[in-house]
Amino acid sequence: MTTFTHKQLDIPVTLPEGLTETEISTFKPFNNWLTTLTNSLKLQSTNPNHPFHADPYTLHSITIQAVDRFAKNRLGFVKLAATLANAAGEKLPSAVFLRGPSVAMLVLLVPDDAPPESDERYAVLTVQPRAAAGSLAMVELPAGMVDDGSFSGAAAKEIQEELGIEIPESELTCLSDLAKPADSGEEALPLAMFPSPGACDEHITIFMHEKRVARHQLKEWSGKLTGLRDEGEKITLKLVPMRDLWREASRDAKALCAVALWEGLRREGKL
Repeated sequence: MTTFTHKQLDIPVTLPEGLTETEISTFKPFNNWLTTLTNSLKLQSTNPNHPFHADPYTLHSITIQAVDRFAKNRLGFVKLAATLANAAGEKLPSAVFLRGPSVAMLVLLVPDDAPPESDERYAVLTVQPRAAAGSLAMVELPAGMVDDGSFSGAAAKEIQEELGIEIPESELTCLSDLAKPADSGEEALPLAMFPSPGACDEHITIFMHEKRVARHQLKEWSGKLTGLRDEGEKITLKLVPMRDLWREASRDAKALCAVALWEGLRREGKL
């Protein structure tokens, strides 16, 4: 293992064998996490009402424990342990799995012969293997990681790859942005859903698009095999009535978040 001193924060960062200072220093999820965390730590001192104002916590060190790499040896996932402690020696739990931001898409299909006043619409779900959950048939909202480019562009790309539906980026509605709290607080957190903030930096921005389609297409899409086979994706599409989405995908945090946002924004007349 090797250790270098972070230039901006003046703290030691320990790396495992095979990971370089340049790689971790240019890894977006690492830099984004560090920027957000240091901003939140500063608020302890600047805000006299902060719960930790009297005895603020400080970031003392970071140890990178393990990494996973994607194609072409690109850095993918990073597991680290940080030391966050105050003057009294109290420490905060600081084991972190860095994987970066993701997007999820609520795609609603309305039969073209449904009358305008009808509430008939169908949500498109994916059924696919999820080894981390021990499942070979996890039902969930379509989603994907954000690498480079915009969040809406990533959402449009995933819709094309997983659903086979081409939707212009400009026609997507960001439910996460519309649901911005009246008081967003001082912490510079993204407007997104954090599925597991106790251990993971991942935050998921929820988009939606509603599209009228021929009724016969609904049957054609249900059960369709999609996904990028050369990347190991084996996806089957499943269409469910929107009113049943909360039950059909009740194991999926993305889907439950989308339902809550969609219903809340409709009540407020924002959709």
